[in-house]
Amino acid sequence: MKMGFIHFKREKYDKNPSLYAELARGQSPKFMVFACSDSRVCPSHVLDFQPGEAFMVRNIANMVPAYDKIRYSGVGAAIEYAVLHLKVENIVVIGHSRCGGIEGLMSIPDDGSTSTDFIEDWVQICLPAKEKVKIEYASQPFPEQCAACEKEAVNVSLGNLLTYPFVREGLVRKTLALKGGYYNFVKGSFELWGLEFGFSPLYPCEIHQPLYI
Repeated sequence: MKMGFIHFKREKYDKNPSLYAELARGQSPKFMVFACSDSRVCPSHVLDFQPGEAFMVRNIANMVPAYDKIRYSGVGAAIEYAVLHLKVENIVVIGHSRCGGIEGLMSIPDDGSTSTDFIEDWVQICLPAKEKVKIEYASQPFPEQCAACEKEAVNVSLGNLLTYPFVREGLVRKTLALKGGYYNFVKGSFELWGLEFGFSPLYPCEIHQPLYI
């Protein structure tokens, strides 16, 4: 770690004094990113975000829970801060290949029994994704089901973002956009898709087809 910081200080910090002087005065990121805690999928590394460009939340399986002031106040606080104070223009939820959290979700017994204190309770945020995949991919082997769920869970999280009043308001005013992403580190590919929202909070959302990069 010490050598890593020395490299950063010499090659980045000392060579970009104007950037770090600007960051010392404050931040104004355009993106809020939800990404997995998995050590293989750092968004700054994969998408080349520079300091100050993305406000990030990382957790197991990059999930966004529905609005809940008690149970998930930490996530709610991050979204509220990003939208109302930093005024980000995009919220991006990024899933990835071979996600252990999604595999854990897909492995939960149908009777709902659990063997962990926190993990299984957390990943069940995206239980609707598992249920959909189990129906639509019933004939597929388990690895293919997990791969499908990795993307479907992103869509569930995008839907959960709509339960936050300040997110809906930003969408209605067109000051905020929601996007889903999927990084496949096995194939070295990235997909990005959007979620369009009607002019009223009562209108349904529409998830667009992915753009392959």
